[in-house]
Amino acid sequence: MQITITNGSVLYDGEPILTEINFSVREKEHIAVVGRNGCGKTTLLKALTGEVPLEEGTGDKQFTFSKVGSPEIGFLKQTFDGTSDKTLEEELLSAYSEVLATEAAMNTALFALESDNSEKNVKRFSDLSEKFERLGGYLYKKEYKTAAKKFGFTENDLKKPLCEFSGGQRTKISLLTLLLSKPEVLLLDEPTNHLDLNATEWLEKYLSSYKNAFVIVSHDRMFLDKTVNVVYEIEYGEMTRYKGNYTDFVLQKRQAYETALKDADKKRKEIARLTALVERFRYKATKAKMAQAKLKQIERIGAVGAPVAYDTATFKADFEPEKESVEKTLMLDELEFGYNPERPLGKINTVIKRGQKLGIIGDNGCGKSTLIKTIVGILEPLSGYVKKGLHAEIGYFDQTMTQNYSPLTVFEDCHNDFPFLSDGEVRSALGAFGFTGEEVFKTVGELSGGEKVRLAICKIFKKRPNVLILDEPTNHMDIIGKESLERMLSAYTGTVITVSHDRYFINKVADRLAVFENKKLNLYDCGYTEYEALKQDDDDDIDLPPQKPENQPAVKKQKPVSEEKEKAKKLHRITVLEEKMAVIDGKKEELNSILSTDPSVYSDYEKIKEINGKLEALSKEEEPLITEWTSLMEEIEC
Repeated sequence: MQITITNGSVLYDGEPILTEINFSVREKEHIAVVGRNGCGKTTLLKALTGEVPLEEGTGDKQFTFSKVGSPEIGFLKQTFDGTSDKTLEEELLSAYSEVLATEAAMNTALFALESDNSEKNVKRFSDLSEKFERLGGYLYKKEYKTAAKKFGFTENDLKKPLCEFSGGQRTKISLLTLLLSKPEVLLLDEPTNHLDLNATEWLEKYLSSYKNAFVIVSHDRMFLDKTVNVVYEIEYGEMTRYKGNYTDFVLQKRQAYETALKDADKKRKEIARLTALVERFRYKATKAKMAQAKLKQIERIGAVGAPVAYDTATFKADFEPEKESVEKTLMLDELEFGYNPERPLGKINTVIKRGQKLGIIGDNGCGKSTLIKTIVGILEPLSGYVKKGLHAEIGYFDQTMTQNYSPLTVFEDCHNDFPFLSDGEVRSALGAFGFTGEEVFKTVGELSGGEKVRLAICKIFKKRPNVLILDEPTNHMDIIGKESLERMLSAYTGTVITVSHDRYFINKVADRLAVFENKKLNLYDCGYTEYEALKQDDDDDIDLPPQKPENQPAVKKQKPVSEEKEKAKKLHRITVLEEKMAVIDGKKEELNSILSTDPSVYSDYEKIKEINGKLEALSKEEEPLITEWTSLMEEIEC
């Protein structure tokens, strides 16, 4: 089985969405497609199904689209029959049509065997039994019931007709049915959207052991790390294939860029050396031929520009709180929250200190948003209280802010919130969050979800609060947007409380966790990597108990350090190294941008030499970081 696109293009109203791409799906490959929002990822999936036509590009390259073996392709249906009287169980069982047909044939063969145990009947029953086992027939009932439970459906739900489920539940049912049908090539577009942690973890395990091929579009980096072995990136309209998971892709891309930078540096130095020789000898009759030869060498090397840098065009804001709060920023004293005093969603007793970054995680509907609405003051506590420390000023982001359909322009919307700012100051604030040029004159209503998040956070940050409370801020963001927000929040010196289902984001930002688990809310003085190690290390009993209230410090016992805890430390170090390398890469990008775009530098040998010296120094600074990073990655993979 193999699907191959060679030099395929997709046009929409004459405008290219995908241009002369090369893409292939081979047997049992687990593929991720990553890239900016709007780059054509979903279009690629639709092209694979034939829903969107592929065609030749404008060049003279030959276009082909082949499917060897006519593989069955499974793609999530966009429509769902919401009026059907079919039960949830019947819908899930429809994924096992071959298993059920084999089971029925096997029962018929068994009945025939009971009345006639001829060799022919024995062989038929034996063949059907082998096929039934090969198809997973003895496990399918457990499989679909477990899957339904992990996706939040109860035993009673299995008997309910589909028409009684909500739109969100129907989407989950469609996804489950598709997964359980196990097509030869499974196509998934953002499957973890709206899934809670429990369902996402089940899906990770299911896909990591999936015996057929799949192509998945997702912005969930931790999910991709655990499920895929090939990554295709769409960047600047081009598609590049990388072997490995998401982390492997990031490393390979970084290494390729580093190699290209070094090659460009070598070429520039050689051109500078040859140019100096030409200038030295061109007016000497005896050396004229040598000078001409050197000029030809320069021509052969050709023009040297900086390698194409990563597509990192996004927001790079850096705001400090206007005031510093006291050490005890927020005190949650026996805070009970929810909507019904007889059935509270949870209780929390803790102090959130200045500069701490608390991540709140848990399944859908467990009370995460209710908790932060109670902290902000939108909801009244069922009991207990929230006390703000002196000078604590809260900036709050709510998911509903992405539903802003105002007819005002981005510029007007921001200026209305800050009428005392000049036009230039408003433009500057918006520019820090990626709204530049004519983009500030877009109406708020026509912005994408990710752009609305940026606008809302821009206005929050402009007020310079010292406490940020964010409810699912990464929804609607692509990976580059998430990484930008992670860097901002990591550098922010104030206090952060954030709800997110994105574990990678939580791992990067949070140094404390509030986890809704086993019908309780537990606090942990650690990041997500250590928490995950604790959760998985049942036998070794890592010394990391849930945090006790502030007035009852936990007494830690001396216990041997487990392999999982060592792994957690290494993963934390990897995160630190990646952040340091990202800073160095940013500096390199600025220098290379000067080399490639500043005309005054082209003919200034001393300036080129100075910039190359800085680039070389940065490369030397980064080398030990890359070496340590690579070593740690190899240790973890062993």
